[in-house]
Amino acid sequence: MSKQESFSDRSQRSKINAAVERLIACYDTGGKLMICGNGGSAADCEHIVGELMKGFYLPRSLSSADQNHLAKTCGEDAVFLGKKLQYGLPALSLISHSSLITAIANDLDTEIIFAQQIWGLGIAGDTLLAISTSGNSKNVVLAAKVARAKRITVIGLTGEGGGLLAPHCDVLIDVPSDDVAQIQEMHLPIYHKLCRSIEAHYFSS
Repeated sequence: MSKQESFSDRSQRSKINAAVERLIACYDTGGKLMICGNGGSAADCEHIVGELMKGFYLPRSLSSADQNHLAKTCGEDAVFLGKKLQYGLPALSLISHSSLITAIANDLDTEIIFAQQIWGLGIAGDTLLAISTSGNSKNVVLAAKVARAKRITVIGLTGEGGGLLAPHCDVLIDVPSDDVAQIQEMHLPIYHKLCRSIEAHYFSS
């Protein structure tokens, strides 16, 4: 059986479904998703936020009640905003705050650039999506440890086995490869599946 074939097996689908359930539970209780990773995984962080904070596959038009609220508060721009705004699912890419990240790295330590943000932003009930192709990225592992300390759910997205990150995850989706490029290629359809499933849960008519 090839690695690509094994990726589609029942155990992998079960892990993805478990991650979807955790994310829905997070959003149902008013939580947010925080995402971290390095290099190509950092680009994935921003990609995921882009799918969650606006419409992905489905329309997320504002309700009549929210459009009426805009009409009372936004004056001449109310109609434009009412038509253009969409509902978002709260998500933060922890790689995007360049001034903060460089301040943490310079003043504290490069290895806690994500952990410090989770300590400052995270609350119990949130979720961290920790992406690392090896599972051994120190700054990602430390982020997961701090998240668990704050009672934040941790979903890991890694290569085969999950590396040092594995024991700190509530759900681990480890794709069956040890090749970085292949792992990154396999991560994309997984997080698209996560985003699409969550969107369908909240916005299907």
